[in-house]
Amino acid sequence: MRVLVCPDKFKGSLTASQAAEAIAAGFLEGWPEAECVLCPLADGGEGTLDVLVKATGGRLVEMEVTGPLGEKRRAPLGLCGDGKTAVVEIAAASGLQLIPPERRDPMNTTTAGTGDLIRGALDLGATRIIVGIGGSGTNDGGTGMASALGARFLDGKGKELPPGGGYLHRLKSIDLSGLDPRLREVEIVVASDVDNPLLGPEGASRVYAPQKGAGPEEVEALERGLARLAEVASAQVPMPCRPAEPTPGAGPAGLPGAGAAGGLGFGLAVFLGAEIRPGIDVVMEAVGFEELLSAARLVMTGEGRLDAQTARGKTVNGVARRAADRGIPVLALAGELAPGAEKLHESGVTAMFSTAGGPLSLEDSLRQAHRLLAATSREIAMLIRVLL
Repeated sequence: MRVLVCPDKFKGSLTASQAAEAIAAGFLEGWPEAECVLCPLADGGEGTLDVLVKATGGRLVEMEVTGPLGEKRRAPLGLCGDGKTAVVEIAAASGLQLIPPERRDPMNTTTAGTGDLIRGALDLGATRIIVGIGGSGTNDGGTGMASALGARFLDGKGKELPPGGGYLHRLKSIDLSGLDPRLREVEIVVASDVDNPLLGPEGASRVYAPQKGAGPEEVEALERGLARLAEVASAQVPMPCRPAEPTPGAGPAGLPGAGAAGGLGFGLAVFLGAEIRPGIDVVMEAVGFEELLSAARLVMTGEGRLDAQTARGKTVNGVARRAADRGIPVLALAGELAPGAEKLHESGVTAMFSTAGGPLSLEDSLRQAHRLLAATSREIAMLIRVLL
């Protein structure tokens, strides 16, 4: 029995590599004769940088960037083993986890640090840049990122807008003449972990801004700001050709993933000509997932929480769809199975298992994540072994 073990991170407790090791250790305890092939994955969210750099034999380069609150901080940039592909992770420079809870305010936070990392990738000679955009603490439509690379976003008096999504309603014009010219020579791929459009009930502001500290009035202000950004951009910025097609009549704001990271997906596509792709597909290609999958009889995947959002482009969903095409069963493990997780059966997940063996506080669950994951995997292996 060859088992492909390909989880994402278990947020707050285990990296994808640690989760894969725990699942494999438990499975082999329950079925010593099995063969476990480890393939840690990510979907464009936190951990994408680590997975891609390790899988390709690359290296990390640390640089100074502007943090989400405008502070100077250090953040890692990845250079893959080919020496030409760089990996930028927004969570490392503009992430929600970088902001103290009491200071979370998407009206003012900026993606400038993500632009700093992109410039750093250009300095390293990268010809292809993968930008993972999960885990942001921002809602500025990518204007901070573009500003760090030379763009200017101006009000009616020709003055540059302050950083943050709360000022975009004042936007009058966009000047891209100062963009770093090296951007014209590189391929930029957005690895998105969600497929939300920029605007509307499923858009960046209304779905994600509350998680970043916005109240109801601020959510509507941010929505108006992004709508103004989309209006001005569609009138003043030529749309590059990309394979992904926006929703008919919606323009670039309707691109799947345009609403990811508070609209950073939109900004990368419109201002830098990036292609937005499902992050899990980008990562799978980089790690040679299809070849590993072809030799497997069972797939075990998982992440910290499975819910309705997981079916919108997260790792477990991507793994299940690929495995289903080959008729390979998929077992998904998670610390929590939340409402909506059952949608994953439509993607190809055969069965789901919670690692919580009984009443546990969140703190205990996170602290014991490795043991609980291994124990659940062991019981699954013992059951399959008997049935086969």
